[in-house]
Amino acid sequence: MTVANAPELVADVAGTPGSRRRPVARRRGLVRYLGLAPFAFYVLLFLAVPTLIALGTGFRDADGAFTLDNVAALADPVILGTFASSFWVSAFTAIVGAVVGALVCYAMLGLKADGAIRSFVDSASSVLAQFGGVMLAFAFIATIGIQGLVTIILRDTFGLDIYANGVWFYQVPGLLLPYIYFQVPLMVIVFMPALQGLKMQWAEASATLGGTPFTYWSRIAGPVLAPSFFGCLLLLFGNAFSSYATAAALISQGAQIVPLQIRAALISETVLGRSNMAGALALGMIVVMVVVMSAYSLLQSRTARWQQ
Repeated sequence: MTVANAPELVADVAGTPGSRRRPVARRRGLVRYLGLAPFAFYVLLFLAVPTLIALGTGFRDADGAFTLDNVAALADPVILGTFASSFWVSAFTAIVGAVVGALVCYAMLGLKADGAIRSFVDSASSVLAQFGGVMLAFAFIATIGIQGLVTIILRDTFGLDIYANGVWFYQVPGLLLPYIYFQVPLMVIVFMPALQGLKMQWAEASATLGGTPFTYWSRIAGPVLAPSFFGCLLLLFGNAFSSYATAAALISQGAQIVPLQIRAALISETVLGRSNMAGALALGMIVVMVVVMSAYSLLQSRTARWQQ
């Protein structure tokens, strides 16, 4: 053994620093993946498995044989009517929620980020965006229902009967106000980071070059915020399209939107003379949600380019 080979021998015995770091890095990576295991199990159990079951049952008849009759029933006028009702309710509440929420976000730009009002609005939006289901339905029934507090005050004090033309509140139009109630705070939560991402240097550069505020918002801020705004609009549409609990608590008769039609298909033996119709309806909803969320992801990827 020569003196020149001595460092190699020592390195082989002690191990190089890189070889010692590699097993540690592998163990840390394994720990990170194990930390995601509960979330992965949740997604698999409550998202992937129900989706696969819905897709599978939609193509099965009462005897378990493959059939396309259930999917063909999606073209039935009754089913198309429920999809149309879901579409216009979701689109209307999404547009109103997006516009009002964007205006609230714009108004909050002039407030201090750590101020009391800004903190209150952020906290209230986080709470109200999750306030839905039976609790929200009960709150609106107690407020503007047939015997609600506001209804009685308007009728007895001002002679204004909001139900003079029919009991609209317990039908599809009655879903508009409750849905807008949680759509606006959701828009505030998801759109505010995009407004905060606007750089002051852009407005200063526009003003230096002689641009007006209208020029700044129409030529610079507007195009930059457009992908984020339309992405949030799609998110609100998907949120309203898939909502069930509030509609189920308000609409007690009929299946006037797709989630309620799926409930009717599950609790009844046959719908439109077909079994397993709930799976076909769920398939239609899955297709709509996949299209909406794919478009949302595409718009968010474009938004991320200037936020980095």
